Amino acid sequence: MEAITEGVNNINISESHKKNRIQVSNTKKPLFFYVNLAKRYMQQHNEVELSALGMAIATVVTVAEILKNNGLAVERKIMTSTVDIKDDSRGRPVQKAKIEILLGKTANFDELMAAAAAESGENGDVEENNA
Repeated sequence: MEAITEGVNNINISESHKKNRIQVSNTKKPLFFYVNLAKRYMQQHNEVELSALGMAIATVVTVAEILKNNGLAVERKIMTSTVDIKDDSRGRPVQKAKIEILLGKTANFDELMAAAAAESGENGDVEENNA
């Protein structure tokens, strides 16, 4: 058990430099939580990496498609792989599918976000600031 914990900690340390990564679960949060979080990450970092394992892959693809269809994001890179996950009940590693989708801002991302904010009444003076 200690070896697993140590391995997980090492993975987190080596990949913690990616501040724009969202690891998606299909059970923990609703779909639009991830959509809104991805929008926020794109505002801060100009791109976002969506990552998921196994059954959560469908959620990641759906989030990416929502952002693309709304004109907010463009695909930069899609990576697929399999990873070995230790299954305690079986005592042997199980392979899980993994997907990573890198999305970047579209040219009119900021305009669309400003229009959405003005429409929802969050910032009534957004147009004045952009003019």
